[in-house]
Amino acid sequence: MIYDIDMLRRFYAEYGARVGRARQAAGRPLTYAEKVFLAHAAHPETAAKATRGTDYADYRPDRVAMQDATAQMALLQFMNAGRDTSAVPATVHCDHLIRASVGASADLAEARQTNAEVYGFLRSAAARYGIGFWGPGAGIIHQVLLENYAFPAGMMIGSDSHTPNAGGMGMAAIGVGGADVVDVMAGLDWELKVPRLIGVRLTGRLSGWTSAKDVVLHLAGRLTTKGATNAIIEYFGDGVEALPCTGRATICNFGAEMGATTSIFPYGEATRRYLMATGREEVASMADAVADDLRADAEVTAEPEKYYDQVIDIDLSTLTPYVNGPFTPDAACPVSEMPARAETNDYPREVEVVLIGSCTNSSYQDLRRACAVLKAAKAAGFKPKAQLLVNPGSELIRATAERDGLLDELAEAGAIVMANACGPCIGQWKRQTDDATRRNTIITTFNRNFAKRADGNPNTFAFITSPEAAVGYAITGTLTTHPSFSPEWAAIAPEACPDLPEAGFAEADIASPLLPPSTDDPIIPEGSERLQRLTPFAPWDGKDFNGLHLLIKTKGKCTTDHISQAGPWLKYRGHLENISRNMLLGAVNAFTGEAGCVTNPLTGAKETPATVAAALKAEGQGCIVVAEDNYGEGSSREHAAMEPRFLNVKVILAKSFARIHESNLKKQGVLALTFANAADYDRVREDDRIDVAAAAIAPGSDVTVTLHHSDGTQEQIIARHTYNDSQIAWLHAGSALGFMAKNHVG
Repeated sequence: MIYDIDMLRRFYAEYGARVGRARQAAGRPLTYAEKVFLAHAAHPETAAKATRGTDYADYRPDRVAMQDATAQMALLQFMNAGRDTSAVPATVHCDHLIRASVGASADLAEARQTNAEVYGFLRSAAARYGIGFWGPGAGIIHQVLLENYAFPAGMMIGSDSHTPNAGGMGMAAIGVGGADVVDVMAGLDWELKVPRLIGVRLTGRLSGWTSAKDVVLHLAGRLTTKGATNAIIEYFGDGVEALPCTGRATICNFGAEMGATTSIFPYGEATRRYLMATGREEVASMADAVADDLRADAEVTAEPEKYYDQVIDIDLSTLTPYVNGPFTPDAACPVSEMPARAETNDYPREVEVVLIGSCTNSSYQDLRRACAVLKAAKAAGFKPKAQLLVNPGSELIRATAERDGLLDELAEAGAIVMANACGPCIGQWKRQTDDATRRNTIITTFNRNFAKRADGNPNTFAFITSPEAAVGYAITGTLTTHPSFSPEWAAIAPEACPDLPEAGFAEADIASPLLPPSTDDPIIPEGSERLQRLTPFAPWDGKDFNGLHLLIKTKGKCTTDHISQAGPWLKYRGHLENISRNMLLGAVNAFTGEAGCVTNPLTGAKETPATVAAALKAEGQGCIVVAEDNYGEGSSREHAAMEPRFLNVKVILAKSFARIHESNLKKQGVLALTFANAADYDRVREDDRIDVAAAAIAPGSDVTVTLHHSDGTQEQIIARHTYNDSQIAWLHAGSALGFMAKNHVG
């Protein structure tokens, strides 16, 4: 069925006129991304004149989406918003809490038992507030959204950083924190810094081993993990139409690894075919009627340098398979060059496990292409040397793969098919190993490969590639040999596979996400260790932050995984007090090189950052965190902002921030500052007391930071911020939600 059809009909009936007014306000041709964003702007005339990368604009998204790990905190906040229903269509998807261990049936049964109270809370909250509920086993949030809810030119925000997956459908889909979701569900406009525009012109066609994943793995190497921060990546050019809708979604999904606000593809025949195949013929018909405004204006594609802030060319015909890693998704390397890189960097050669799936690569075509390599290997007399684990993207995909014999082919090759869930991609992997710290190599089709992310082992070298290339590594069993370039394996190659099943998608046994309405409060069991009602954060007194203890000065990459680990901590995502015990456990102390260990200034003892922050809080004292570049890279998890707020961290001072995390800090009332001179990071000492002159903070103003050293000397440095007036109001109110409640907004 087509969900929210009335909303879709209204949207398409008005879309053409909205774009026309936006083009008139801008006074020039528009890129596709501009059309979509301006069509959703609360004040399109103002947004059309805004300076990209500097000014803010308010938007009105069509819908929101939440996965079960982040939905808990989002809904706990929404419960304090004073509304009976969500102002826009919303859904919850139970995909993060299912642990991959022995196989789909057993793992799903265990998840339902282990997470019963969380699922009960989410289901009851969904019924109470009119939210769609996709239970455990239905599928990974982004695949389910693509199959059921994504639509061309729509705007969606989601409490998961890979929400841009829906850009493959031509939707402006943006990953945000739960507080942003709450704002939109409460009926507020959603504020965003107007993104820069990066145009990627695709020409040629993919062939052989090369897939859509290689397009974005290659691009990540060019842009790095922060090169697209506060930018939209818009794809255009003759090469676009040759890419399937799910392949486009793969590309948009991975854009989050470059810091992109979102990524987007224009509407075309591939999109139309996917809508038809997933039972949304009326949506396709409505999109056809406004097709000219579901792509960039002709003047833009003719002279893109005039309209995009940056233009990048990629010739699909010359692209080769890539494998990125380890430890960062932008360490791009053509598969053919990995032998030399492995030798130079002494990577573990043996590939022990190959993991196929995740929200990035779990479509029907992904599984079909993986099986094509297995079939070719079998015909040549080879079988996998590495263990194979597979997570289908949804029950629709799994049922279709079963009907078409793909699951049998995987089983014959020794693969274990896990639940339709994220599993190892987000640390939910109960890996069987006799040494949890041994050096080893795994190959994944995921989007992230940070240290310890998949299995908790800091010495697991995780590499990212496409499903077909991943299976190639499973066949050879070594990082230095691959069928795509090794003559002795030339008989193995993936055949051309359709992007959609020839017989159509199978019937999937999925419970309806539309629940009977309820007026009962969401269920939070008494004394629960996993769920806890939220107490609003106290307002700021408006005074300078003086005498702050340095909690930790982090060294190197400090992602949201470092700030708020997943894995076993996922079970506390609905209990702020309990999950706050993991704060900065993975962060590396710049003074000692140790992770998760700092000096307690009150006692001199070596303790975890959370323990020290709690001790300072108990004494009525605040603290500050100092960090390097792109602080908060990675997942959208707002826990990485709420935990410091809960433990009385007043300020985060970094060289630079990842977009979502900076926004989350602002929403939760933590002051996010950046060094005016990045070299000043080196001037911060371990036992400093730090003053932050924040009382007079105003848009565009600098903030003076004074370092009081233990030898009696002091230094002043300058910090900068990106707060506007409304964000400063959040700071004073204690949080954005506190401001909403105080002013009865929504």
